[in-house]
Amino acid sequence: MTVITDWYRDKTILVTGGTGFMGKVLLEKLLRSCPGVRRIYLLIRAKHGTEPSARIEALLKIPLFEKVIESNPEITKKLVAVEGDLSLPELGLQKEQKQQLISEVNVVFNLAAALSLKARMKDAITYNATGTKQMLDLSLQMKQLKAFLHLSTAFCHCDYEVLGEKMYPPPHNPHDVMRAMEWLDDKSIELITPRLLGPHPNCYTYSKRLAEALVYEYRDRIPVCIARPSIVIPALKEPLPGWVDTLNGPVGILVGAGKGVIRTMMCDGNCYAEVVPVDIAINGIIVVAWKIANEKKIEEFPVYNITSGQIVRVTWGDVLSKTRKLVLDYPFEKTIWYPDGNIRSSWLMHYFCIVLFHYLPAYFIDFLLLLARQKRFMVRIQNRVSLGLEVLQYFALRQWQFGNEKFLAIEKTLSAEDRDVFYMGSVKFDIDDYFEKAIIGSRVYCMKEPLISVPLCRRILTVLYCLHIASRIAFYMLVIWLLLKYVAAARLMLNYSTQVLQHVPVIGGMVPHINGVETTGF
Repeated sequence: MTVITDWYRDKTILVTGGTGFMGKVLLEKLLRSCPGVRRIYLLIRAKHGTEPSARIEALLKIPLFEKVIESNPEITKKLVAVEGDLSLPELGLQKEQKQQLISEVNVVFNLAAALSLKARMKDAITYNATGTKQMLDLSLQMKQLKAFLHLSTAFCHCDYEVLGEKMYPPPHNPHDVMRAMEWLDDKSIELITPRLLGPHPNCYTYSKRLAEALVYEYRDRIPVCIARPSIVIPALKEPLPGWVDTLNGPVGILVGAGKGVIRTMMCDGNCYAEVVPVDIAINGIIVVAWKIANEKKIEEFPVYNITSGQIVRVTWGDVLSKTRKLVLDYPFEKTIWYPDGNIRSSWLMHYFCIVLFHYLPAYFIDFLLLLARQKRFMVRIQNRVSLGLEVLQYFALRQWQFGNEKFLAIEKTLSAEDRDVFYMGSVKFDIDDYFEKAIIGSRVYCMKEPLISVPLCRRILTVLYCLHIASRIAFYMLVIWLLLKYVAAARLMLNYSTQVLQHVPVIGGMVPHINGVETTGF
């Protein structure tokens, strides 16, 4: 048993956002590597008529939990649903549930957030700022609290060239912004949103920055800390190599490109991809919470950047070249065109490709569907794709610089056993092997496409490749024909203009003869 595993023994944990991508991996890791935990409460709301307890039952049926359930079927009883909602007053908790949390909880992992990069300002502030404050107020009453870990993002301070592992002042007073969201109507909020955002690309990063300021205010009252992961990508090793169940971020781009829907994206291929595998990020926050709880004297407010650093060093251009080949080896089902998309740093070329490769085919397909009296969908999909690309390209056109020395230094203080169980920055792996597992994971776990369909998809891809080549040949022939036609038309127009001008007084004598008569030289 490791030191960290032993410390989590008999601890009661409260997790928000436990049904999200990172939340699921956190629950699985705690159950598998810290089986001595007393109980894990999940703040979870009813959704689409499904009660919180039923949502946990459904959660435990996904492949992510197969290993831990197989080794210890009874351990899942330690997961307890607590019906609540960050957007409701008092978190929507019943009095008895609230008192139970106050008297029992030792560690809080605050992972819940409105993750959509397209979220409106009011929704982002409600969940990410107001919800965080309510969690802090609840934790302030907890009698046995040892650590409160708030999950932020490394991109919430985009106006700094280098982001260190420290606090930065918020652009506005978070309390003023939260009050404004309560009494302003939607139209007024929409009008002031650009002014509030300033350098921030979206409401998500802005609201997460305000949430950090709220956490900082409680530093002298409860043991709080902030973890800032960069873009979280499929699992490296645990519990399943390549596991992912969300289309947010690079995985969505990968799947869209693999299915032939996305053919162009604005991106600087020379910039390093600031990404971190989800299992490394989860190991990091488990270790950080343990460290904060056992720190005898905290001289500086604890902030940790869980970013690439020495973990993953690969450019976006390398990501494209490596994944492009793998997508051909493991093609997706229902691919609509041969996946030959590319990244571009020229706005003009990018938008030209958007029109030519995204919207023209989409309108053509919808036209065929209209003739067949079927429901049209391709233009709608491309509108969503274009909006998503506009949001993501902000993060792909800039070389981000994050300091993560403090995060990497934690691992050096761990025992050999803890470093093996809770591996972080020092883990070594083959990048090509990882990308292959990530492609397979995206296909199997995210898109629910079994590997048994790969041979058929390869045959379909061969047909699409032939169509792709044929269409390119046809396109270039059309361009050549139009050019030749234009040149012939231009020559004809020039001859006609010359003949007309010859009959104009004064000008006629100045026009060179071009029909069988040499032009006089100087």
